[in-house]
Amino acid sequence: MDGMPSRRPSRKRPWGAEHQPLDMDRALGGTRHVSAGDGEWTVRRVRGGDKVYTCPTCHQQIPAGTPHVVAWARDAIGGEAAGLESRRHWHSACWERRERLR
Repeated sequence: MDGMPSRRPSRKRPWGAEHQPLDMDRALGGTRHVSAGDGEWTVRRVRGGDKVYTCPTCHQQIPAGTPHVVAWARDAIGGEAAGLESRRHWHSACWERRERLR
């Protein structure tokens, strides 16, 4: 059967299976809210794109295409929209280390 296309599994719920509620964080792009000693944050994991960013913790580059974390202050002066404008890109490990220290 070489050369035959493989059949993708169905993503439909099997007949009689219990309904699973929608994961809103996943549906909204994977954002979550974090409370830390320095305020309230919105955090999102991203796959990485075409740009290179500098991590505010280690000051090293996050190469293009590298999965990482984007975070912004929810309680910024001017509201969450102002925090979103000043969002930062972090290495995932640097963000996690930062969370543990707060």
